[in-house]
Amino acid sequence: MTEILRKIEKRQEAQTSNAATMVEVDKEIVGQVLEDFFNVVKDKMAEGNNIYIRRFGSFVNKKRASKKGRDISRGEIIPIPEHFIPSFKPSKEFVEKIKGSDKVRLINEN
Repeated sequence: MTEILRKIEKRQEAQTSNAATMVEVDKEIVGQVLEDFFNVVKDKMAEGNNIYIRRFGSFVNKKRASKKGRDISRGEIIPIPEHFIPSFKPSKEFVEKIKGSDKVRLINEN
């Protein structure tokens, strides 16, 4: 498990470094800004708010109805209460950019 966490941390560091290079800002500052942004998104969504970012997309809470589940180890039916899950809906502009990307197509073909 620790090996997986190390790989995730390395990938996050690389992404932060790439973002810092693109905007010519210190990577520690970029890392802190991104961390703060995601903390705000999580906190606001936990309060029941949806978040819209123009030309990027929306973070929304989707309602899941109550249902019956099954505990396969005991063979019991268990009730699963109504709950909310986080979801992301990309903007039309975001979707069009991905659809038109040759790089995405090349990566997925290999």
